[in-house]
Amino acid sequence: MEYVPDAEIWDLYDENRELLGKDHVRGEQLPIDGYHLVVHVWIRNSKGEYLISQRSANRPTFPLVWECVDGSVVKGEDSLQGALREVKEEVGVDLLPEKGQVILSDIKKIEFGKVVNKIVDVWLFEYNGKVDLSNATTDEVAQVAWMNREQIKELFDANMFVDTLEYFFTEVDKKCSKISNFEKN
Repeated sequence: MEYVPDAEIWDLYDENRELLGKDHVRGEQLPIDGYHLVVHVWIRNSKGEYLISQRSANRPTFPLVWECVDGSVVKGEDSLQGALREVKEEVGVDLLPEKGQVILSDIKKIEFGKVVNKIVDVWLFEYNGKVDLSNATTDEVAQVAWMNREQIKELFDANMFVDTLEYFFTEVDKKCSKISNFEKN
């Protein structure tokens, strides 16, 4: 991949996740028929807690609001590679690929009244290690915390959790209770 300073390059896909063979520069208007791949990464420990991160104050959207790790998959990556990279960048954790699985995939055309054209893969990883933000490679995260469903709900109800992640309560936490390897640790 050619290095372009300060530019993030994405592969473009059609609605069926087929590569279009076109590149896209983050920040430019997406073509009407082009979608980019985004990952949301939920990390759960054996106590049933999730690793939640607070966005840095310098973030252009949702500053100091809590969320899961998320981000765009860059050119040449698949969904898993993007998920692993985003977690390393944002919270400094190296996850094991075999400890993760896609639990939900969705297409979003419009968000907050604007065209976003994204394919969102929601990943769930099992992780019981330490988290040290000094290992992160970006300054996107102010702090992290392990929280259970009730604590996350309190943040959400107080408008301190990114509202587009409301699916956590109906999809993520619900599916975790059905996944056996998360129950046995």
